[in-house]
Amino acid sequence: MGLLDIFLIAIGLSMDAFSVAVCKGLAMPKVNIKHMLIIALFFGGFQGLMPLIGWFAGVQFEEYITKYDHWIAFILLAIIGGNMIKESFSKDAECEEETHLRIKELFIMAIATSIDALAVGVTFAFLKVDILQAVILIGATTFILSCGGVYVGNFFGAKYKSKAELAGGVILCLLGTKILLEHLGILVL
Repeated sequence: MGLLDIFLIAIGLSMDAFSVAVCKGLAMPKVNIKHMLIIALFFGGFQGLMPLIGWFAGVQFEEYITKYDHWIAFILLAIIGGNMIKESFSKDAECEEETHLRIKELFIMAIATSIDALAVGVTFAFLKVDILQAVILIGATTFILSCGGVYVGNFFGAKYKSKAELAGGVILCLLGTKILLEHLGILVL
């Protein structure tokens, strides 16, 4: 798996955090740089930490699963991506308006938006991905996109939230399919 693949996964994984950051931006009367950086730090930090945890778990079971790793990667990325696509069409995810930042709530949201990154970390262990490079890239990408999400939410409103989640889901599904097809020898890039 190359750097471009990891970058695309980072973008896909960060779409949940981006969506929540958009909601946080909506709640701000004007962009508050300090709050924007705190939100981005939480989301980027957890999005980078979870694949590392998943990778450590995956390394423990590597010898038992290596002949099925491509199927596991495909299934995990398809499930995660499929859920993101489904959520993008859901009307339930409304943005809650508030004018201050609650750290406990932000902590819970950061965990919730990064659970899928845990599963991706397991996949990284099977695919022999340079985990340090992946963690840094995923964390940094999520940090930057979360900053952008706060700004976009504040500037444009919630109309792009579902589109971002849909794009992230499609990216993850396509990458899972690419991994499977490459392993089966159907796709050579």
